[in-house]
Amino acid sequence: MKAVLCKQFGPPESLVLEDLPSPRPGAGEVVVTVKAASVNFPDVLIIQNKYQVKPPLPFSPGSELAGIVKEVGEGVRNAKPGDRVIAFATYGAFAEECLVPAGRVLPIPEGMDFVTAASFLLTYGTSYHALRNRVSTTPGETLLVLGAAGGVGIAALEIGKVLGLRVIACASSDEKLAVCREHGADEVINYTSEDLRDGIKRATGGKGVDVIYDAVGGAYAEAALRSSNWRARFLVIGFASGEIPKLPLNLPLLMERTIIGVYWGEWSRRTPAEFAAAVRELGEWYAQGKLRPHVSSKYPLAETPAALNELASRRAKGKVVIVP
Repeated sequence: MKAVLCKQFGPPESLVLEDLPSPRPGAGEVVVTVKAASVNFPDVLIIQNKYQVKPPLPFSPGSELAGIVKEVGEGVRNAKPGDRVIAFATYGAFAEECLVPAGRVLPIPEGMDFVTAASFLLTYGTSYHALRNRVSTTPGETLLVLGAAGGVGIAALEIGKVLGLRVIACASSDEKLAVCREHGADEVINYTSEDLRDGIKRATGGKGVDVIYDAVGGAYAEAALRSSNWRARFLVIGFASGEIPKLPLNLPLLMERTIIGVYWGEWSRRTPAEFAAAVRELGEWYAQGKLRPHVSSKYPLAETPAALNELASRRAKGKVVIVP
């Protein structure tokens, strides 16, 4: 099989495409023939040795895939050869075949194609966990989404609307914000052409926001927190800007605001039953037409470096997908 390999840590251009022996499953493992694999921000970090997971060299990056089960190991009961599945592998997905623990394999929801399935689990799972498990929301509350045109951002917009929230989308261009409008945003803020705090004041009539979904970090985090309401909840999703903000702790104190960490990967490992229930409900929402993953571009396996660069440069809107 062919696989994209990281043989030394560095930028996407340092990746190579090589032929490798097909993986064989051990006990509790599944080999999936990869039909599509999506690109996520951790994939950009892991090849540069900047992510919390540090696999031994060489390895194939890529964590989220959809495909067909080729072979299963001893003791596997939840999948069989021929099944159409979504899988989350931490790394190894940018290849024609991927070895995955059986507990990280789930059936593709009815009616979903492989490209959509590969774009679904991590982004919608993260946003579901953030907005369903980590906070309690009330219909009519205001949700502010930073980096709203990215994969998790669009997922947060759509799930926010399912939960009855008023959603304000923030992104770096009018083109990105047009995509946010298509996915349900009630108000938009271009934070490169308008001061974020002024935009929030305009969009909320000066009341501030109730829930902040921050996948960006950097300077926008403090500005958003300062513009939030009494007992607002600030969800820490990630740091796509590359900068981890240092927030003054008087800000949560003065308005009884709460800062909440969201680590979907660890939650899904620690609570598999909750995770499976979340995926089932997400599948139901998809079948009802409430969730519409946005795929901005697709690349063949050999062009994986270009796909990673599109995401790293923040040109992507929604998801970027590798199709072996």
